[in-house]
Amino acid sequence: MAKVSGIEIYKLLPKTNCGDCNFPTCMAFAMQVAAKKAALDQCPHVSSEAQSALGEAQAPPMHTVTIGTGETQFTIGGETVLFRHEEKFHHPTGVAVRISAGASDEAIDARLADIGALRFTRVGEEIGVNFIAVDCEGTDAARAEEAVKRAAGGTDLPLILFSSDPAVLEAALEPIADRRPLIGPATKDTWEAVSRVASAKELPVLVRAPSLDELAELTESLKGAGIEDLVLQPEASELVDLLTQLTLLRRLALEKVFRPLGYPTLAFALGDSSDAETIAMETAICRYAGIVVTDAAEPEGILPSLTVRQNVYTDPQVPNAIEAKLYEIGSPGAEAPVILTTNFALTYFTVAGEVENSKVPAYISVVDTEGLGVLNAYADDKLTAEKVIQTVTEQGAMHKVSHNKLIIPGLVAVLRMEIQEDSGWDVVVGPEDAAGIPHFLRTEWNG
Repeated sequence: MAKVSGIEIYKLLPKTNCGDCNFPTCMAFAMQVAAKKAALDQCPHVSSEAQSALGEAQAPPMHTVTIGTGETQFTIGGETVLFRHEEKFHHPTGVAVRISAGASDEAIDARLADIGALRFTRVGEEIGVNFIAVDCEGTDAARAEEAVKRAAGGTDLPLILFSSDPAVLEAALEPIADRRPLIGPATKDTWEAVSRVASAKELPVLVRAPSLDELAELTESLKGAGIEDLVLQPEASELVDLLTQLTLLRRLALEKVFRPLGYPTLAFALGDSSDAETIAMETAICRYAGIVVTDAAEPEGILPSLTVRQNVYTDPQVPNAIEAKLYEIGSPGAEAPVILTTNFALTYFTVAGEVENSKVPAYISVVDTEGLGVLNAYADDKLTAEKVIQTVTEQGAMHKVSHNKLIIPGLVAVLRMEIQEDSGWDVVVGPEDAAGIPHFLRTEWNG
């Protein structure tokens, strides 16, 4: 349909300025939808009539693709901005670990066990691998089918199937078609056969080509064959080439609204060493890959990239905060220390982790600083002596212990005397860095 103006879109919105779309007014949201920088479905209150009337104007410039089924299904794409501060990134990069179908059954089982252990908890969120990528290159149809069946039986994660031979791909797909895997690659030589395999089960297809022009031609051909869910894999021999291709694809999709390339991407993050592979993964995550495929299956190879992903895909418009209340670490008794911190999630979980490492049960009194860390909260007058006293008093921390000592962060030692004089508590200045908490509690704390 023709380009729709922001005013036309605004007329079809609820006009309540509720802010649920993460924009301050309906007019601001309408202008972003018109500019293809926001999707109409970001407004939870928009009517079906409005969605129908606006047609393509409601669609984000990048198609959304869901892979897998059930609780572990994973969605990629649907992005609307180049830079996170412009709005936010919607769907985190999926991390896939590759398994060779040509490996022995024992090796596949061992690999699956290693991948299953790649689950971590960081700042209160569980993070881990999202896909198993079964590489069927170099195997015949029978072995590919057996390997995929074995892999599927050992994981509930979504699957990705790679084979340049459509006949092998079709055989490998047989035992898992109902799990909605991503299959491919579809190339200029195989796209027709791959599309026939995919269309029977309405599966997403990986599209591979050596140039962006050829990628665009292939996506148009596959769309003409009825395949809507596509993932693009630009071919690149060097990391710098991959970075360039991924960036160009994102710009063409979002800035130029070039629909033939308006799809999420997949990148192989491979290298000559584990360090090179980690660097490639983190580069692809930071520069727009929808899925990153790696051979790494060790915690030291995966965790750094998962941490980068978690940081990049944190919504900058929403404070990364926890509930401000009194927390108990271990089973603290009357002699346990009372430690003060802010409700910035990273600060709290770092402090809590170090208290756990100390093996000293403790109370942690968390002040509501609107998601700011210690120094920022102090600089913005959200961490004051008055607020500290009010918080600790309301939480009843001092009624749970037989002493009157409060440990404050070393970064705000300047608050010590004011808190002490106004509260009557014995205020102890703790370490400036959370890493010093275990030593402090074990050697200096005396309740």
